[in-house]
Amino acid sequence: MPHRHPALPTIWLMTDERMGDTLWQALERLPRGSGVVFRHYSLPLAARRALFARVRRVAARRQLVLIRAGRDRLGAREQGMHGRDPRRHPGINSWPAHSRAEICAGMRAGADLIFVSPVFATRSHPGGRTLGRRGALAIKQGIAARFIALGGLTRSDQRWVTSAGFYGWAAIDAWTRPLPDDQKRRAVPI
Repeated sequence: MPHRHPALPTIWLMTDERMGDTLWQALERLPRGSGVVFRHYSLPLAARRALFARVRRVAARRQLVLIRAGRDRLGAREQGMHGRDPRRHPGINSWPAHSRAEICAGMRAGADLIFVSPVFATRSHPGGRTLGRRGALAIKQGIAARFIALGGLTRSDQRWVTSAGFYGWAAIDAWTRPLPDDQKRRAVPI
């Protein structure tokens, strides 16, 4: 996979409606230079665009990379697109993958990042099938790409993510909950 963007974020926040006001805390907790995939699919388009504009202001202040999920353009200064669209879009193009076939489709589409999920159980998809560590490793085995591990990960999973050869990791809940005091001293972004 060609590397169009040499300095892609290794840490990502996936937004969604269930975050409510914790969205703002999560944006503040992300390390500078992290990425945000703005989803909020269920909002009407006008409300989604308005929220995207608010998130964009925080992202600019905090030096976060902000990409939108889905096909609808949400406003000025989008830095990329997340989704299964085989066309290249300006900026970063990321692709969700739950299987090896979906990874291959992302590769054919020229995705800059491939989000492999769900590694572990998540509140987003209660009772859903997970890949587990072995499954996440197996579906990406032998493929040269920038993979982002997603699904049930916490900041304490950083060491495994790195040792497993993932480019980085993404989460929702990991950024909505504060770190215990003992982990604040040890947390180092990958």
